[in-house]
Formats: sequence, structure tokens, C-alpha cells
Amino acid sequence: MMKLKVCSLFIVFILLAYPAMSQHQLSGTVTQLESGEPIEDVQIFDNEAGKVYLSDKDGQFKITGLEKGTYNLIFYALGYEIVNRSFTIDDRSITANVEMESLNREMTEVAIIEQRDQLFSIQRLRQVEGTSIFAGKKNEVISLDQMTVNTSSNNARQIYSQISGLNIFDSNDAGLQLNIGGRGLDPNRSSNFNTRQNGYDISADVLGYPESYYTPPAEALREIQVIRGAASLQFGTQFGGLVNFKLKKPNRSKAFEFTTRNTVGSNSLFTSHNSVSGTVGNLGYYAYYNRKEGDSFRPNSSFKSDNVYFYTDYRLSNNTTISADFTYLYYLAQQPGGLTDAQFYSDPTFSNRTRNWFEVNWKLASAKLEHRFSNKTRLSLLAYGLDASRKSVGFRTNRVSQQDDLDAPRDLIVGNFNNWATEIRFLHRYSIGDKNNVMLLGSKYYNSDNTSVQGPGSANANSDFSLAEDTFPNYPNQSDFTFPNRNLAFFGENIFYLNDNLSVTPGFRFEYIKTESLGSFKRINFDLAGNPILNETFNDDRSFDRNLLLLGAGLSYYTESNLELYANFSQNYRSVTFNDIRIVNPTFQVDPDITDESGFTTDIGIRGQYGNIFSYDVNIFGLMYDGRLGEVLRAETRVDASGESVETGRVVRFRGNIGRAFMYGLESVAELNVLTLFGNNSSSSRLNIFANTAITQSDYLDSEISGVEGNNVEFVPLINLKTGLSFGYRNLLGSLQYTFVSDQFTDASNAEQNVNDNQSGIKGEIPAYDIMDLSLSWSYSYFTLEAGINNVLDANYFTRRATGYPGPGIIPSPSRTFYGTLQIKI
Repeated sequence: MMKLKVCSLFIVFILLAYPAMSQHQLSGTVTQLESGEPIEDVQIFDNEAGKVYLSDKDGQFKITGLEKGTYNLIFYALGYEIVNRSFTIDDRSITANVEMESLNREMTEVAIIEQRDQLFSIQRLRQVEGTSIFAGKKNEVISLDQMTVNTSSNNARQIYSQISGLNIFDSNDAGLQLNIGGRGLDPNRSSNFNTRQNGYDISADVLGYPESYYTPPAEALREIQVIRGAASLQFGTQFGGLVNFKLKKPNRSKAFEFTTRNTVGSNSLFTSHNSVSGTVGNLGYYAYYNRKEGDSFRPNSSFKSDNVYFYTDYRLSNNTTISADFTYLYYLAQQPGGLTDAQFYSDPTFSNRTRNWFEVNWKLASAKLEHRFSNKTRLSLLAYGLDASRKSVGFRTNRVSQQDDLDAPRDLIVGNFNNWATEIRFLHRYSIGDKNNVMLLGSKYYNSDNTSVQGPGSANANSDFSLAEDTFPNYPNQSDFTFPNRNLAFFGENIFYLNDNLSVTPGFRFEYIKTESLGSFKRINFDLAGNPILNETFNDDRSFDRNLLLLGAGLSYYTESNLELYANFSQNYRSVTFNDIRIVNPTFQVDPDITDESGFTTDIGIRGQYGNIFSYDVNIFGLMYDGRLGEVLRAETRVDASGESVETGRVVRFRGNIGRAFMYGLESVAELNVLTLFGNNSSSSRLNIFANTAITQSDYLDSEISGVEGNNVEFVPLINLKTGLSFGYRNLLGSLQYTFVSDQFTDASNAEQNVNDNQSGIKGEIPAYDIMDLSLSWSYSYFTLEAGINNVLDANYFTRRATGYPGPGIIPSPSRTFYGTLQIKI
């Protein structure tokens, strides 16, 4: 029945197409007045029609579907004088060159207002960007320069406020890790998204351990691209889709620019972000150093981090550019552990873990070649690599309420990640008859060799990540594994323009995947007195290779009133993570026979804007999971000395392929320019109201596990609402945001919360919560002052029940906090 409905909507979209009248186009190039170099991402406003266009990496722009008449266009780019130009279209298309002068004058109050973008916070990707295709896909672009939010601590609740349907784990460590999910996807370390930086992977292992321990600081970001599940054909197989962090580029109008941002806040928070940028001849550079440290709002929760980034590019010719970047991140965090329900409602700031530590060491590098054979043909070649580690040591127990045994060894887990990849993309524009089409072909090779060691850590209280197996030879949780993974992919998409309004984009992705697990683990059994009666080592070598073909298609129909109807369908796939199998956790067990997940994602929606007054994107979606990995509560089992499986009498979470699940719902984002609505077009004032609403239903359609079929899927709140307003007068800007998330289950068995639970804290739902945030910014000349209050109403809430680190147990979210930032830019 659902497939029939989807097909019917596709047919309706196609029937809406009608032949376009005789129309022309305006195309051209935007360049710097001083150097003649092209300017990328110039925003070209047609205020009368309420449309906006962008120049590409070569400064080129094209506006199609124009009838005869005169068009007044505004060319805007940060760092350049605004240009107003009029163009007259008669009986033919025209080509123009637009020159923009660098804004070298002092940034006074008037200049700041002039440079403020008066349109909407969330933008959308063009159908073709560089060597990528986004036609017919659900996508949003977060432009950090256009938002007044808490970027100093990467506040995800504010930064992603207008991305529909995202479920977010609130962070206590100044945003060192991003935890976002959506549509029933586990938010833990954004592991269900393909996370990239400047177009390349940054997670631990895309195939075997797709968790993101590194998140770029928001102060260094130019924009964040979020493309939903249909992006899998180009960027991977993930159900969530793509999150691509695009860092700032070199200042093309200066040889040297320096920016420093320093923030202080509640709980001893201090962050410092310092960057340099510029262009000398054909060489551009951008680099930053970011420092974060603080104590969070609970004891035993200090953190500190150092992050360095360097980017450079060189224009070999007008058609060829090479670039390279390097990223280094180190952070060390003490973790206060989780709480039981009873502890949380008694005192959410309580901590009974004094020896839990977490360390990340991340090094990334990439090199890219971009070449334009002609205006129609482009090639990009990307190579990148990761050398990283994550280490955790601490006291973990199934009884969260148990006090830390200061004489006992701590559980130590050390993961090392080494991977590299190459990706080539070829994009070509061609014609069939009088219709232009776009073809993309690409290939990716990915190679990773990761290791994971678990064993006894020291009984010390400091951040000692060395093994203590000689001191504690009978420690029960011991393993040593390597995880070699190989992946070869071929992908392609093609935009077929059926007329000036309607396009269809079919695509494919072929994957060869080989995942391996090589190593050994120990099985140690004890008698009732705690004495070891069995200590054996077992080898466990596994290899799993497969070939798969993913298919998808997108459809886009534009009306003359700047409204787009879009629809897409894409198959999805997620590889089994062998790393999960051999990490022993006292609060949950993993099925050693877990297998891959498969399914599909589909979207049907309408988006556009009405002049400068109203912007919107409304869609319905469906996500089918087959063999979904999840967790249920059940009796813990262990293998006794005779090899038989026996119950221990404890209840733990069991992780495995739970069954077939379906998530579906409505997502909408709308933004209203209030002043323009009432006829106030003053450039000195701003008042916008937005509403981001997701209503999501979910069901387990079938399961071999008793009591699961018909249950709700975990991490799916029925209502996920973010709303608020952004305002400004002259050089004072601000935003006020309200968030409401309804209750959600944390396991497939739909265990309900027991507020009197004083043992584990891992069982039960996450109650509904609501939060309010306020941010302000004031600029003058070279200076900017920012301040804000997070969780204005001081709500007492939590967003996750951790089964491992940083718990186990409830992880309380931060109470009311304050921050202030001083920026100097010269």
C-alpha cells in the first residue's frame, strides 16, 4: 500500500509539468576588481522575484527561464562592496562580467549593517555543486555567519535548530563531540551519518566503527551541509545521510587577516579560537588553533582540548587548483559516570565515579586536485587518511549506584584507527536535443586497519591508560583484536531535464565490502567465593565479504513561483561492526552473530520561498530498516565451566538484530520575515520567526524476539519542536530559541521509567523536556561582543541513558549556564 502511495505521488508530480514558454538565460562571471580572480559563493538576489542564486568555484553563475524584460540584481559577498546591476533581456540570452571591489574600509556600524544578509538562516544546495549532484534530495545548509548562536561551545541544540527532525544528545564538554540522530537513528557520536570535513571522512572507521570522536569547532566553520538518506548513492550507504563540515577558506582580498575569539563562562569554561587567513598571489592559506577547557556542572568532569588546523590551496591555472589540509585534535576528559533514576531526581549534579577518564588523539590529512576541462566538464581527485586513537579507563558496573571500589582495577579499552582512501569524481554536462543534462561518475577505495584492546587498567585515580595485566591476571574482560576492512565503490547519478521545470535523477552505487575480525579473547569463570576456576584464551577470526548494488532516484519540479516539488527514494545499508562484538560491557551483551542492516529511505516534499517574506520546506518521509540493530532487556547469560549457557540472575541490555522496523512522519521548517511582511524593508532592522517541527511514528513490524513486534522504535520522540526568533537593530543581533522533545524509549522492549530505580539507571524511557536559549551579539569596528544564557529556565532533564561510557546510567544535561565572548578581527 505504501509503495502504491509513493508511486501515485510521483505520477502527480510528473503530471504537473507543462511546457515552458520561450525563455532565455543570463550567465556570466563574478571577479575581483583588483586581481581579476573569480569570486566563489557570491549571492545574487532578484528581489522582485524573491529568488537567490550563487556563483560557483570559478565565479560563474547562470540564471535560466527568463522572459523579456529588465532585471535588477544585487551581488553580495562577505568582504566586498555590494554591487547593483540592471540587465535587459530582449530576444536573446546574454553574458555579463561583474566586478566586485574589496571592502577595505573600516567596518563601522553602517558597514556592518550593509553586510548583513537579510534573507533566511537556512539555505539549500543547488542541484549541482562542484562535482556533486543534489537534485531532488532533502538537504539543508547551515550558514554559521548568518546565525547568532553559541558557537564557542558548539551548542548543537542551537546550531542545528533549523534542521528538521534531528534528535540530539546534549553535551557537557563544550561540544567536543557531536551526537545527532534522526528518524529513529541512534544519536551516539553521530554514527548513523556519514560525517565528513571538506568532503572527506572523519569518523573512526566508515565501515567497522563509524563513530565521530572529532567535531570541528563551530567558530572555524563556513557552513554545515546536511543531506538526508538519499545521499547514500554518492557519499556512502548510511541511513542517516551526510553531514559535511565545510571549514572557512582563505581571505581572497587580503594577504593577512587575524581573528581571535576568547570566551569565558559558567563552570570555569574557557575557550580560545585564533585564526590567520590570506592570499598571496596564487597561494591561499587558512589556519587556526582552538583551545577548550572547563569543569562542567558535575564533579569529576574536567576537560581540556587542543585543536590545530591548516589549509592551503594553490591555483596552478585558471582551470586547475590543488589544495591540502591537516587537522590535529587532542582532548582529555574526566567522566563523572551515570546516575540511577533515584539519584538523578535527588541530585542531578551527583557523581560517584572519581577514576573514569577518556582520551582522544586525532590526526587527519587530505590532498585534493580540482580540474576544469571546460565549462561543461570537471574532475576532482581526493586522497585522505586518518591516524587516531581513543582510550577509556574507568570503573563500570551493572549496579550504577555502587560506589567506586578504589582498590579494584579499572576497565581499559584502547582503540587505534588507521585508514586511508581515495575518491575520484567526474562531472559532465551534455545535451540530448535541446535539453541540458548532467552526469556524475565516481569511485572510492577505502582501506582501514584498526586495533582494539580491552583489559585491566590500573587502580590509580589519574588518567593512566596502560595495561595492568601482570598486576590483575584474572581480570574477566580481556581481548586483543585487529579489524582489517576493505571497501571498493563505484557510483553514478544523472540529471535528466525533461523540460525547464522538471528533472529526474536516477543513480546507483556498487559496493564491495570485506570486514574482518582477527584476534583472541579470554573466558574467566569464578566460584562463589570469587576465586578463578577457569582461565582460557579463545581465538576468534572472522571474515565477511559481500557485493551489493544500491539504487535510487530523485525528482524535482520547479514552478514559476519559486516553489519546488521534490521526491526521492534510495536503498540504504549499514555494515556489521565487529568491534561491538568483542568489547565486553557489564551492562549489555552483544549477539556474536549480528549481521548487516539494510533498508530504504524516501522523501516527498515541497519547498521554496515567497519573496523575502516566507521560506519553507515541508516533507513526509519513510525509513524502512531490515535487521535493525537495537537493544532489548533480558536475563544475562554466561558460559559456565562445562560450556553451557546459564543465567546469572541479572537483567542486562541485549544488542543484536532486533527485527524489521519502519519510521515515518512529517517534517517542516518555516521562517517568516516579520518586518518585511508589514512593509518595513529597513536594512537596519531584522525580526524573523521560525518553527521547526517533526512528528514521527515508528513500529517494529516483526521480530523473532518475544514482546518486540508492535513496539515503538527507540530514539523516536513523537514530537520534536524547535522554534524561536532572531532579531537585530543596527549592529545588535540576538536570538531566542525554545525546544520541546516528547518522551522516547531507549530500548526495543519499551521499558518504562521507574523513578524509584536505585540500581542501574540504564532501563526506562527518556522523559519529555523543554529548554530555552538566549544569544546576543554586538559589533563595532574590529570588535564583536557575544553573550548568552543556555537553558534560561534552568530545566532539570537528561537526553540519554548510556550503556557504556560515559556512564553507565543516566547522563544529566547541563543546568543554566552563562557565557561571554570577545572577538577581535584585523
